[in-house]
Amino acid sequence: MDSRARDAFMRALRSFGRTLPTLVPTLMLVSLLVVAIPRDFYRRVFTGGPLDPIIGAAVGSISAGNPTNSYVIGGELLRAGVSLLAVTAFIVAWVTVGIVQIPAESAILGRRFALLRNALSFLLALAVAAATVFLLGVIP
Repeated sequence: MDSRARDAFMRALRSFGRTLPTLVPTLMLVSLLVVAIPRDFYRRVFTGGPLDPIIGAAVGSISAGNPTNSYVIGGELLRAGVSLLAVTAFIVAWVTVGIVQIPAESAILGRRFALLRNALSFLLALAVAAATVFLLGVIP
């Protein structure tokens, strides 16, 4: 193995090592929630109706996090029967909207900017979800 390939491998290994402390607890928490929350709960919250993407984006906005975790949680939601539209809205909002971070963002960048950015990110999460599902051919 040449030195560039070895260096790339070592960087990838270090990056994976940095991700593990975040990913392992998330997987453990999701596993716990999968067992603790009955499957019909998701069917009651996400009814397959037109409000599903709004509910998904709202939940994602409140429980902001990093993309790696959202993919794991999104996969579990899909497995539980939640629509791709709602899960996509959840993932995009999870990463781009940060309700819990608004006070810090307001202090640093200004209240108006923080509120406007989060509101636009919420609306764009819905638009991105609709566009994604449309492009995948799920919506006729």
